[in-house]
Amino acid sequence: MDRPLVAIDWGTSSLRGARLDAQAGVLEERAFARGILSVAAGGFAAVFDELFGDWMQPPGTLALIAGMAGSRQGWIEVPYRACPAGLADVAQALAWVAPGRIAIVPGLSCERAGVPDVMRGEETQVFGALKLLGIDAGTLVLPGTHSKWVRVEAGRVVDFTTLMTGEFYALLRRHSILARTLPDDDGGFDTPAFDAGIAHALRSPGLLQSAFSARTLALFERQPLAQRPSYLSGLVIGEELRTRALRGGERVVVIGADALTQRYVRALATLGVHVTAVGAPAAWRGLFEMAHGIEP
Repeated sequence: MDRPLVAIDWGTSSLRGARLDAQAGVLEERAFARGILSVAAGGFAAVFDELFGDWMQPPGTLALIAGMAGSRQGWIEVPYRACPAGLADVAQALAWVAPGRIAIVPGLSCERAGVPDVMRGEETQVFGALKLLGIDAGTLVLPGTHSKWVRVEAGRVVDFTTLMTGEFYALLRRHSILARTLPDDDGGFDTPAFDAGIAHALRSPGLLQSAFSARTLALFERQPLAQRPSYLSGLVIGEELRTRALRGGERVVVIGADALTQRYVRALATLGVHVTAVGAPAAWRGLFEMAHGIEP
């Protein structure tokens, strides 16, 4: 693609963008605390112009926006693309808010036992990671508030599952009885405590039981105060892995920010799973690939 590309990841609480060259290289990046929940109804075009308008000045510039900007609370609501779906399927379902110039990427949906599951933004990272790694099949996980486990075959997302791992950590951390035995802030990452949380979660029948250990270890003074947030993190991530029934020797691609990705890499290693980590460039590469084939 020879036209300038502005790649945008517009989430619930944050907004980031990149200006890409013709080889998908990042020329410049920007990040703002301007997630969709901070934008008044009808104000998305103005916010976009304020923060990225200068990038749109060169003639023919294209902007592709992934994430929650396409949700009901976003710029416009863009229908989900049903799985199985490949990159071309998603690109063909772009929703144009400024014809030929600005488009929003649809999310994906799948259904299991009559219950739907959805994602917005993660699909772009998945397709970008596949291109960066030169693969067209595998299991990919995108950790976060709502972690996504994605299965890809022949370059198409065929199935995925959402686990509310990060949200459950926050609920237990701030709004449960466990909050009374935890420090005010998480502090630094404590590797032994995290590993202990992972191990306990994997040998427990479920989080409803294992989570109480965070309280009893504190009551019997068997765990220093500073270690407790990392232990709780290990419990909830360990519960996520326990439900995936992973086997030693499997390969998993982990996509996300370094700090969280490294926790998953460490946790998966305890199961003998081979892990490849991909960072923030996955989103930009996914949007770059979608831009191919769009006529100027």
